[in-house]
Amino acid sequence: MADASCATTVSKALKINNDLTRYGAFAEIGAGQEVARHFFQAGMASQTIAKTISAYDMIVSDEIYGREANGRYVCEPRLEKMLGHEYTLLIERLSGPRGAKTCFFSFASTVATASSSSNKQSHGWMGVRFQATPGGPDNEIILHVRMLDRHRLQQQESLGILGVNLLYCAFYGLADTDSFVPQLVENLKEGQVVIDVIKFKGPAVGHFDNRLMNLELVRRGLAEAIMFSPKNEILNVADAVYGKSLLIQRGTFRPVTSTHIDVIQKGMAQMKADVKNMEGKDLEILPVMELTMHNLTTDGHVNESDFLARVEVLTSLGYHVMISNFRLFYTLKRFIRRYNQNLMALIIGASHLEKLFEESHYKNLEGGLLEGLGKLMEQKTKVYVYPHKTPDLCLTTKSFFPKAHLRHIYAYFVESKQIVDVSGCDETADYLHSSDVVKMIESGDSRWEQFVPQKVVSAIKSQKLFGFK
Repeated sequence: MADASCATTVSKALKINNDLTRYGAFAEIGAGQEVARHFFQAGMASQTIAKTISAYDMIVSDEIYGREANGRYVCEPRLEKMLGHEYTLLIERLSGPRGAKTCFFSFASTVATASSSSNKQSHGWMGVRFQATPGGPDNEIILHVRMLDRHRLQQQESLGILGVNLLYCAFYGLADTDSFVPQLVENLKEGQVVIDVIKFKGPAVGHFDNRLMNLELVRRGLAEAIMFSPKNEILNVADAVYGKSLLIQRGTFRPVTSTHIDVIQKGMAQMKADVKNMEGKDLEILPVMELTMHNLTTDGHVNESDFLARVEVLTSLGYHVMISNFRLFYTLKRFIRRYNQNLMALIIGASHLEKLFEESHYKNLEGGLLEGLGKLMEQKTKVYVYPHKTPDLCLTTKSFFPKAHLRHIYAYFVESKQIVDVSGCDETADYLHSSDVVKMIESGDSRWEQFVPQKVVSAIKSQKLFGFK
């Protein structure tokens, strides 16, 4: 991440301190005054800092910012309250004497650090609310970050660097959207932090598309996965999956077809029964459409308009959408298990069973395929299989025969009901791939409209997607 040509953290803090138009407050909870101390150490901090605060005591913190309904302190709503409270106080107290020449800002972070011996996640929310011009409207940039260093002091150091970078980017790095993320992680080493949410709000940052900026985090390997809600909002994956059962369908969805919808619906029906049996109670089931960066990339590049179109169509149908860097299912499962221990199912077409049992996919693991499938399968993780039906045949779990030396492994997973059919051949229509629809569209065959949801038809026609003329 670090670049020998980039400015140091101290020099960035000093530049801000010497910028007489910038004046603000720092509120940091959970890891000390990690960001503010860089400004104190750089010198001339009195020209930048109106106030610093660390409200560690919960009662004190609640008295200042109000109590969260869920009782949590390291969460996005708490960060928003901190930013709003400190920013409002600045405007009320100082806009009279210095508002004509000052761009006010509030910086806030709420963080939970963790030692290497702890099972807790080291993560936090960080953000800045700021004016781009004196007396102008407020703007906001917020991040969710996980610290990967083993020791608290290292985590605190990375937080301090990231916080200074965030302020520096907000004040001097808004012109070029392409360079924003690289500047945000300057002076940090690879593998120190994960930034899995970034949000921009306000007129000064209106040219930043939140969806594309979060996609950039995944593309650069700064985030393992990002998630969009049915309202097309950026979600923190940990919060989105908490307390739910998960049903995940992976695909290109270019475009989403009626087969994709039937797959997820039959998976939902199967999962409702499994949740009841395994959990002994009804849990909310979260259906997720997942795309990998591999499925979004052509010749090493991402077609941004194509990406946005796919996300918009899927969310308009009421689904959560995940974009991930996980090529293999066991790595996706391991990521989800960091936040969720409830029933989870990956639903695939029967023709993909062959890929699941392809030994070459697991060559980087010491235990090969057996280790890979062992990491994927456990009591509360299942693979649901949807029939792959054509005019000539219909594939299910019963018609798949792996290589002879793998058949006993496959039989074990089927018999233990970790690989499960979700439908019979008589209950499904012919399996239609996205590529089949694209070929129809490109050839001018109007029958394609029969094979996608009506909302998708409207989107393809209005936006002229996938070669539609």
